[in-house]
Amino acid sequence: MSASSSSVSSPAALPGDPPGGRRAVAVWGIGVAVYFVAVIFRTSLGVAGLDAADRFHVGASALSTFSILQLLVYAGMQIPVGLLVDRLGTKKVLAIGAVLFTAGQLGFAFSPSYGTALASRALLGCGDAMTFISVLRLGTRWFPVRRGPLVAQLAGLVGMAGNLVSTLVLARLLHGVGWTAAFAGSALAGAVVLVLLVLFLKDHPEGHEPEPLPHQGAAYVRRQIAAAWREPGTRLGLWVHFTTQFPAMVFLLLWGLPFLVEAQGLSRADAGELLTLVVVSNMAVGLVYGQIVARHHAARLPLALGTVAATSVMWAVTLAYPGGRAPVWLLVVLCLVLGACGPASMIGFDFARPANPAERQGTASGITNMGGFVASMTTLFAVGVLLDATGDDYRIAFSVVFVLQALGVSQILRLRRKAARRERERLVASRVETVHVPA
Repeated sequence: MSASSSSVSSPAALPGDPPGGRRAVAVWGIGVAVYFVAVIFRTSLGVAGLDAADRFHVGASALSTFSILQLLVYAGMQIPVGLLVDRLGTKKVLAIGAVLFTAGQLGFAFSPSYGTALASRALLGCGDAMTFISVLRLGTRWFPVRRGPLVAQLAGLVGMAGNLVSTLVLARLLHGVGWTAAFAGSALAGAVVLVLLVLFLKDHPEGHEPEPLPHQGAAYVRRQIAAAWREPGTRLGLWVHFTTQFPAMVFLLLWGLPFLVEAQGLSRADAGELLTLVVVSNMAVGLVYGQIVARHHAARLPLALGTVAATSVMWAVTLAYPGGRAPVWLLVVLCLVLGACGPASMIGFDFARPANPAERQGTASGITNMGGFVASMTTLFAVGVLLDATGDDYRIAFSVVFVLQALGVSQILRLRRKAARRERERLVASRVETVHVPA
């Protein structure tokens, strides 16, 4: 790691910082609850992939289209959602998102055909896309800047708890009460969080209203996007998110269960336990990463690149294992390492956040958040095509992981010094501005 990257210190408290406290936790908790439900709906297909193939009579490529379309909509919506959050505020965007992802989940429950099911997943992806960026902005409006990394990791941790609900609860409902009842019943959670946010959520604490800005016209949109993209920290955040998130996302969202059952010979119950292990590992690692980054900003890139390296090594060992079937202990280690991918992807926002002012946080977060979902969408599609082309050879299909990791690492290494230099300049400038402000 370069010396320049290690010289960036943790952000100090700034005048005008939100106070945080119990009120902040309560309001932020409502926003996180919306995100929690969105993740349950997003990952519900991961435990229903084989059932969906039977229900709609489709193969691997068509099955992957469900998740690809959902992620395509999600990724494509990130910049528009960032602009909407900066323009309309968190509450309105979260409310729209909750309506859309609830309608999508309900539609998926009653879909009579592959086409209508696809449309429902697209609607769900559109609503889901509005949640995480809104929750990130809610955190920056309610908590002091020094709490930013930990608050973001906690939001990601709660999202993974939603994944855990999909793995443990929805999977059992699916095989207990059937497709329609399981998905329709889960949609009720969307209605509950919608009521909570309409009644109790506020965009910011009293006395911390953002300054009114001109938000009208295409010129504003172009300025917001161009200004956020010019910051090396935004681009570095995107590539960190791109490189770290997708291995676990692909595994949990669709291909983990088929890989463990069809290629590794595990039962569905055992495969489900390993998927649960990924989620539990994610939650544990998220707490650790959040604390480390909050205290030592210089640890950001080592953590991100170390996670990429560990993930790459474990996939290589698993796929190359003699005989094609890895022992259970190796699959356990693979799932533990995959659990670090989500927390590592959150580090991308810790590069974009200090690179952009408050009025551009939504747009910058949207750009960053596109990275991992573009990588996930690409990998989902490539794995499905390669499985069909090779007669379900998972070794060849999952090798695409290494290609995307190599691309992402090359971009991270290219941008790291420029981003560190720019962040250091902004930190010095902020300290100069506040040196005469009374404590």
